[in-house]
Amino acid sequence: MTCPTTGFAPTAAELFSGGGGLAQGLRNAGVRPVAAVELDDYAADVFAANHPGVELFRKDVRKVSGDELRATSSSGRVDILAACPPCQGFSTLTTKYRRSDPRNFLVAEVARITRELQPSALMLENVPGLAGRGRPILDALIEDLKADGYLVTWSVLQVADYGVPQTRRRLVLLAGRGFSIPMPAPTHSQHGRDGLPRWRTLQDVLTMRTEPVRVDQAVAMGGFESADWHVIRKLGEANVERLRHAIPGKGRSALPRHLRPACHRDRDDGFTNTYGRLEWDQPSSTITAGCLSPSKGRFGHPEELRTISLREAALIQTFPPSYKFVGDKIDAACSVVGNALPCLFAEAIARRVVLSINRASPWLCFSD
Repeated sequence: MTCPTTGFAPTAAELFSGGGGLAQGLRNAGVRPVAAVELDDYAADVFAANHPGVELFRKDVRKVSGDELRATSSSGRVDILAACPPCQGFSTLTTKYRRSDPRNFLVAEVARITRELQPSALMLENVPGLAGRGRPILDALIEDLKADGYLVTWSVLQVADYGVPQTRRRLVLLAGRGFSIPMPAPTHSQHGRDGLPRWRTLQDVLTMRTEPVRVDQAVAMGGFESADWHVIRKLGEANVERLRHAIPGKGRSALPRHLRPACHRDRDDGFTNTYGRLEWDQPSSTITAGCLSPSKGRFGHPEELRTISLREAALIQTFPPSYKFVGDKIDAACSVVGNALPCLFAEAIARRVVLSINRASPWLCFSD
């Protein structure tokens, strides 16, 4: 989407950038990330390893100004502000929701920086719960954006509809300064309707031919990088037996009663997809920070007595196969992968945003 005559590409600044999944999607869409803000040290290290040309602010977003972000752009302008605020306070995947959770109010920082930066467009992603439990916060953000001259649209989208081999619903808010930005059209369909290809499946992306390496083995080999992060945890005997009896596509309720964890033996409520296997011919269930633990979700390999590996989880999140992870913190790496916005989904949103900016401001010369 770079202008063929001037070589100009739209610029972007990111808030809560994580390990760079959103930045990768922006790049794939022809956008040039110039600034990113991330407080978590490990996530920032991963971001820096993969996006060295982006000025990275390793600090609290509340201490970042629009002027600081604008100064990173050689054009003196940031065209797109992208933000993925922490969502734990709104997520149905946690029971720790508290209306007073301070992370909930970081959404207001997006409105502040939008006002200070005045980008052509804002793209924000969060869990669907922002429109439920977090609705007052969402409404306040929309009112602030409207007061600053932005037209706002939002919707809850399924990432599998955009070529991601995973079922994951995300709330997307798009705002244009003086113009509206519609949601991107789906590129895939669950049942192949409307002439679209069917959802991509696990088999489409889990094409690694090498055997995964256990965490302890990788450490002995010199580190996770030596195994290209194709690493798994060592499972206890009970979990191996559970996976031995697990049915692809099913959770713990399909296990023989004696193999179910004691706390779930006589109940079928709670997170029922734990201790289950994925299916080859279906998209993965939602990848989370617990992707190497059978107790945290349906992360069992479809055939082998193991979970998916860290690298396989990253492929399901549509990170490129060459994407770098760093250091020796496996839990932190899992969090980066599980918390990421799938790159392919981010790309679809960014392409829609750039197209809308181009139509509203053709003198900027973003080519389609």
